[in-house]
Amino acid sequence: MNRKIAVAGLGYVGLPLAAAFGKKAPIIGFDIKSSRIAELQAGLDRTGEVLSEDLSAARIEYTSDPARLKAADFIIIAVPTPIDKAHRPDLTPLLDASATVGRNLSAGTIVVYESTVYPGATEEDCVPVLERESGLACGKDFFVGYSPERINPGDKVHRLETIKKIVSGQTPEVLEIVAGVYESVVTAGVYRAASIKVAEAAKVIENTQRDLNIALVNELAIIFNRMGIDTLEVLEAAGTKWNFLPFRPGLVGGHCIGVDPYYLTHKAEEIGYHPQVILAGRRINDGMACYVANQVLKLLIQAGGRPKDARIGILGLTFKENCPDLRNSKVFDIIAELEEYGIKVLVFDSVADPDEIRAEANGFTLVAETELQALDAVIIAVAHRQFKDLGADKIGKMIKPGGVIVDLKGLFKKEDFAGAVYGRL
Repeated sequence: MNRKIAVAGLGYVGLPLAAAFGKKAPIIGFDIKSSRIAELQAGLDRTGEVLSEDLSAARIEYTSDPARLKAADFIIIAVPTPIDKAHRPDLTPLLDASATVGRNLSAGTIVVYESTVYPGATEEDCVPVLERESGLACGKDFFVGYSPERINPGDKVHRLETIKKIVSGQTPEVLEIVAGVYESVVTAGVYRAASIKVAEAAKVIENTQRDLNIALVNELAIIFNRMGIDTLEVLEAAGTKWNFLPFRPGLVGGHCIGVDPYYLTHKAEEIGYHPQVILAGRRINDGMACYVANQVLKLLIQAGGRPKDARIGILGLTFKENCPDLRNSKVFDIIAELEEYGIKVLVFDSVADPDEIRAEANGFTLVAETELQALDAVIIAVAHRQFKDLGADKIGKMIKPGGVIVDLKGLFKKEDFAGAVYGRL
């Protein structure tokens, strides 16, 4: 690796990248948040993706000074690509990052994007910003590539180094340089995509495919619930066939699965095609939080409770298990739906970051585990290890006699909660 690398954006994607490259050679780690830079300089990663010892072993110059990017000739942009309230792609972070990099772009530099986008975004949306801000010509004075992130937050097995990396470049020569840089840290190797657009499309369909598979089992869960059939028992039985895919029903949040399909459908509609299957899956998954809240209310009434006077505890707030990431967590939607009925909702999650919760949810605060007593119902919303370790006995003691347990992830069985009304997806 004979390139001077800079990583712009030190979040869930950028920091693992910076740490991996920083073990090979000194690199520049840039983030616009000075608070993030300060905590990384102190050896702390609040995302939990990179251990303190790995940060210490990496030679990273942490900075919030964009002028330091001028020293790099290989800049990786790894910033969020969210959607707005109308489910439209919000390229603001990506275009702002492109402008910052453009203003500090040196001739001969290769800029590689990792953010999930629709096909064409790198060359059609980002390159013009780079050119405008730098005064340089793409394809002559600087070049671009695309290598989609495949980070799975909270996953300690499938890591940056162990997941094959898709790489692409503006020219065959640039492709080889990009491939060589990533091959220096990704032991699983790289896959050379035919073009930048192919690489962009490959990324966006990875999560679209997963979204649709989860939507299918969520719809099956709704159907089987009306039939009085346990969905997980059905899936376990069907799973005895060798080629049955082991998807499970649940909430679909986070920065990828619940977001990426909208990037693809946006581009499809822009070119005159209205996607049907993809958007149908999105409607099902986006509606699951409301469905869960309504099921809880039904079980509560069946147990003799009154929703207006009810106190319901929720175990877990993050979008997935064993991870502090709150982005697009659908648990917030369950809370909002229950509170519309005047229900008192108490949420416990020791994995989530309290500061981020206050920032994400307008001052929303968690409760201590000890406050979960004499509840009318408990919703096990996230499959954190800590909840499995608590065990059915402790969780069962959180509710009043004859209360309701709704186990969204199927951590336990009905028999584990004697005397309680038990439900799951």
